[in-house]
Parts: sequence; structure tokens; C-alpha cells
Amino acid sequence: MSVLQLSDLIRYARHNSPFYAALYAGLPPGTDRLTDLPVVDQDAFWAANTLHGNQVLTGPLSEAVVYKTGGTTGAPKFSCYSREEWREFTAAFGQGLVDAGLRAGHRVADLFYAGELYASFLFVLDSLAQAPVDNVRLPIGGAADPATTVTALLDFAAQVVAGTPTTLCRLAEHVVATGRTLPSVELLFFGGEALFDDQRRLLTAAFPRAEARSLGYASVDAGLLGRPVPGPDTRLHRAFTPHTVVEILDETTGEPVHEAGRPGRVVVTQLYRRLMPVIRYPAGDRAEWIDPGAGTFRILGRAEEGVRVGPVSLYAQDTFAAVAEADTDGRITGTQLVVRRRDGRDGLVLRLATAPGDDDPAGLEVLAKSVVTHLDEVRPLYPDSVRAGHVHPVTVEWVRHGDLTVNPRSGKLVRVIDERPTA
Repeated sequence: MSVLQLSDLIRYARHNSPFYAALYAGLPPGTDRLTDLPVVDQDAFWAANTLHGNQVLTGPLSEAVVYKTGGTTGAPKFSCYSREEWREFTAAFGQGLVDAGLRAGHRVADLFYAGELYASFLFVLDSLAQAPVDNVRLPIGGAADPATTVTALLDFAAQVVAGTPTTLCRLAEHVVATGRTLPSVELLFFGGEALFDDQRRLLTAAFPRAEARSLGYASVDAGLLGRPVPGPDTRLHRAFTPHTVVEILDETTGEPVHEAGRPGRVVVTQLYRRLMPVIRYPAGDRAEWIDPGAGTFRILGRAEEGVRVGPVSLYAQDTFAAVAEADTDGRITGTQLVVRRRDGRDGLVLRLATAPGDDDPAGLEVLAKSVVTHLDEVRPLYPDSVRAGHVHPVTVEWVRHGDLTVNPRSGKLVRVIDERPTA
């Protein structure tokens, strides 16, 4: 499948996707510039992208692979790729693995997660299979017992281990606890989460000769986002030209950012996807251009559409819905998601505002427990990760509405605050 021209993609989406037809209804028929198109509203996109009566897809779901993306058990979200689109997706990402450091003959252990409609394990395996250099693939998976994984790494003399930082650190913790190291590992390919300095120290203790590198920047809903850029800063990536158009938009005005060093939110257009078009779709991250001409940018963390807490993805709207369901008396006047990091683990803090005079400590404690219970029910991966020691339990911080953080320029409420270090 060839990469589409932007004008052809826009025309195809308008003619075949009821969602995009409605979104672009007020635009002239020949509109062919990204900046003339509205940015997709994620809530509206996922409300239309349903299992039955789907309004986003451009045709019937008769030949495709379907994967689950972030969200909750109460409102699952799914992304669809045709056979050719998936092949194009993984082939392009496989080429980027060479930028990450993949070399001919490398033996690569895939420790990403498989099953339950999740994509990462198969995505990495397929990308390795389509990489332009020969490699040996070891499909171990992230759920394997660390002792079993270590045995496989030793038996096959694996030189590369790929997984989320959480999985890699869980493995490293086991290695250190058993009093050994794995000096044969040269590269640690991480993805799906940011990698922090405290994690690097643990990884170095277990893998003394290994260098941690981003294997690339992508998501199952947004698609290709960035190829890794060799060098010490693993947050640097460059756009997957010609498959993808990456924009960085000002967080207040929505206008495209063209200069280096000015943060904004990442919006992506995929030129190889027709079954489920992705046109000016918010990727959920903030970034800044390093070299706009070369398409090189630095990821700065999650934007307000969603947040990643350890291995758990949370959509802001789903969290707000859980809070609202628990708050049967309507006592909560504002909600913010705050992500913090201590003792080597991420943790979610729900900053909840109440009206002046609502100072009943016992009542607020009951409400806080109800809020956390509702969130755990709709996102069971979070309490599972707490029990596994990957993240801190959800906590509640009671404030007044005036204490909630707002954008200093627009005065709008900031829905997600990432207080973790980004350097």
C-alpha cells in the first residue's frame, strides 16, 4: 500500500467516513491543507468509533486486525488496521529500530505484553521481522516469570531486551536480588513510558554493559509518531516521513508552532491509514521542536487528554466519569489528575475541590474511598499494578476550587499535571 497524498486522504475520509463527513461539513469541497481542518475532539471521535454502528470507519469491518487501546473496561476503545496498513505500520517502525541501535544478528527478547486485544507484543515482533537487518526474535512476553526470562536470555545469549520500563525494571530487580548481572545484554529498548533516572540506576546494576534507548514513538490509536534519534537524549525523535505528519500546536491558541523550544501538544496525521483515518488527531503528549526543518522534536510528557502512570494508561474523561459516579451528592467542584514519582514508582493523586464550608473530614474520607473504588473498578489494571508493586495506590488530595492549577494565559483548568522529572 502506498502512502496517500494528503488531499486524497482528506477527500477519501470525507466521502467514506460519516464522522469526518460531519466534521468537515462546513469546509469547501477542495480543502486540502491541514491548517484548514479542525483538530479532532477525542471524546467525539471515540463516541463515534463504536463496535456497532461505527461512524469513523470508511468501510465495513471485513478484513482487519483489531486492537484495544487505552480506556476503561466500561468504555473500551478499539483501533482497526487493514492487512496492508498493519504491514506498512510495522515496516516503517522496523526501519526506525536501526536508528535505535538494532544491528545485524542481534538476538532480541520481546518482553512487551500480549493478549486481550493489546498490540505492543505483536507490534514489536512484527516490526523486528520487517526490520532491514537480520535479527533473531525471542517472543518471551511481559507476563513471563522473571526467572524464566533470565534463563531464556542466558540460553540464547540475548543482546537486546525490549519492554516497557516497568517490565525491564521488574526483571532488573530480580537479577540484582539473585546476586548476578547480565553483561551480555547490549541494548535495552524501552517504549510505552518515560524512563527516569532512578530506573536507569537499577537497570545499570543488572545490565552493566547495556544502553537504554527508545525503540520509537508510536501508539495503537494514533499510529506512527517518531523514529528514535541516536544520542544521549532518549526523548528525541523525528517524524516518520512520508508516512506521518506531526504537528505541535500551541496549547492556548491551537495554532501550529514552527519555532524550536516552544512547547505544545502533539497532533498527528497518518497518510497510510484509510480504514480508520487519523487526521489531526491529538496524540496525548506535549513536545517541542528541536529542528523543525528536519522534523526532530523532544517529548515533554503527557498532555491533558491522557496520562501514563507506570504501565497504566488513563484517559482524563474516563477518570472524571468515575469521580462523578462516586460523587452522588455533587460535593466535588473540580478535578485534576496529578502524577508524581517517589521511591522509584509513579503514583496518581486525584486533586478534588469542594465548595467552601464543606469541611466534614469523615464525610470526605468516605467520599475519597468511594472515588478510588470506582476508578479501580473501571481501570482494574491500576490496582493490579499496585499489587504487583509497579505503582503507588491512588490517593485523594482535597482542595478548594481556587487551588486548582489553571493555564496562566487562558485561565482554563489544567486537567492533567505531570510533576515527574522529565530530564
